[in-house]
Amino acid sequence: MSLAENRLFFWQTLSKFPYLCANFTSMKKTAFIFLLLTMTISGFSQDWFRFNDYKADNERIIANKEYPEVVFMGNSITENWAFFHPEFFTSHNFLGRGIGGQTSAHMLVRFKTDVIDLHPKVVVIMAGTNDVAHNDLWVAPEQVVYNVIAMCMLAESNGIVPIISSIPPCASFVWRPEIENAAQTIVDINKCLKAYAEAKGFVYVDYHAALADESNAFQQALSDDGCHPNPDTYDVMEELVLQAISKVLK
Repeated sequence: MSLAENRLFFWQTLSKFPYLCANFTSMKKTAFIFLLLTMTISGFSQDWFRFNDYKADNERIIANKEYPEVVFMGNSITENWAFFHPEFFTSHNFLGRGIGGQTSAHMLVRFKTDVIDLHPKVVVIMAGTNDVAHNDLWVAPEQVVYNVIAMCMLAESNGIVPIISSIPPCASFVWRPEIENAAQTIVDINKCLKAYAEAKGFVYVDYHAALADESNAFQQALSDDGCHPNPDTYDVMEELVLQAISKVLK
């Protein structure tokens, strides 16, 4: 559950208590302080942003030197990909390292443990959806590009070839409906990502062009929530990314 979803859950739960509802205005400040305190305690007692999701598996891979050919770094879109299509990853010696709710900054923080330490030949980076959704508060669109660039630089310096993915289309977020102009923000970030890839000679995978409709929203037939691909939609993405990987590994 993302930070935004945790906040929403808290307020929805709060509204179920009649006494609190009747005194909501006077208790708003107290409730907010309680929310922050709860989140802070949870942050110390739990792996709040799930940085250790793959710790045990990473340790096993390193111990056995069963290094993957390609690591897919991403958020819930990548995480769901590995869940719905595990055979795609196992049959190609690919590894999914997606964590739902994470922003590009979160991915940058865990890039060493979830990518570099696993010694892949290639890393496929898909980041930005949750930045646009303000999952970890507001972040400037250019910062998303900078974070992806930083991941590419880390990959290159460790002998790993980066492949940059576009952010898939999304016109609105079911968990953050107040976000405006998401579709255009994604288009703008993708333009910068593509320009950087071309300038560096990196392969760029344009999922957005394949999945978007004429208004830059996710095609309705391909996504139930307008943001996450349906299971069968990954077939389209797999064709595109396999072409990209073959260019790098030829």
